[in-house]
Amino acid sequence: MAVDASRHVTWMGLEVTDAARYARYRAGMKPLLEAFGGCFEHDFAVARVLKSSASPRINRVFALSFPDSPSRARFFRDARYLRIRAEHFAPAVASSEELSAPESAPRRPPAPPTVGSLGALS
Repeated sequence: MAVDASRHVTWMGLEVTDAARYARYRAGMKPLLEAFGGCFEHDFAVARVLKSSASPRINRVFALSFPDSPSRARFFRDARYLRIRAEHFAPAVASSEELSAPESAPRRPPAPPTVGSLGALS
């Protein structure tokens, strides 16, 4: 399933150092995330980082999406989320890096080229 291009998607990379505590963070924040219209579009456990301008110790990468930018902002400012984050995320994650973030308007994939628009081959 592809990421819905009308949603605001942020790719994150983390260095999780306490998997059990991080799992409690995810379980605790998921109902709140969903209440704000958010979800995890993709979620990967990373065995080895080949190249990164962020932390070379990233071991978790995921795409977090919201229906719009205001929903995303409200979620991350919510006092309930901040309590869950302080209790479970902060002690479980050594570093976090925003790998990409939505622009002011939702990104839409470019239209595929048509045969006529490709021009003559050299």
